[in-house]
Amino acid sequence: MKPVSNQRAFGGRGRGLFPTLPTGEVLETYESYAQAQESVEKLAKADFPVKQLSIIGSDLKTVERITGKLTYGRMALASAATGAWIGLFLGLVLVIFSPTLTSFAVLGAALLMGAGFGMLFGVVTYSVNRRRRTFTSVTQVMASSYTVLVDPELLHKARNVLRGVDDAPPHPSDPPAPFG
Repeated sequence: MKPVSNQRAFGGRGRGLFPTLPTGEVLETYESYAQAQESVEKLAKADFPVKQLSIIGSDLKTVERITGKLTYGRMALASAATGAWIGLFLGLVLVIFSPTLTSFAVLGAALLMGAGFGMLFGVVTYSVNRRRRTFTSVTQVMASSYTVLVDPELLHKARNVLRGVDDAPPHPSDPPAPFG
């Protein structure tokens, strides 16, 4: 399995518009991404050509974890914080491009205005959409299992590295073991 590089528009090299699934032999299957990553790290430390490996997540699921109840207070605070960051950014842009302004006054005013507008916008948006969603959550895509694929020519070498077996042939200068 050699890495494939397709021509892109405008002369760039890359994977192309229609990516394909990697091919190879199954080295191991793990329950977590961390376990699959750990095996790849072990192979990398043993100077294994890691470009010949792929980690594939199977049976994808969307997991939404509820983090709390959404209230006007929480919405106002979160929106004010977001607005403050935007205000700080705009204040920095003003200070950089207008050196005659006093830095701290402009930054402070932009931060406060951003926080105020952010809070106002967040509370109004929450009021309009309140019936749709009354909780906060974090969503992530997870796989049920993770398979490490390897080039078929390197399968036995990779398995030996993961099992801790020395892959090197015996030295020709070593005499054969005596019988009996």
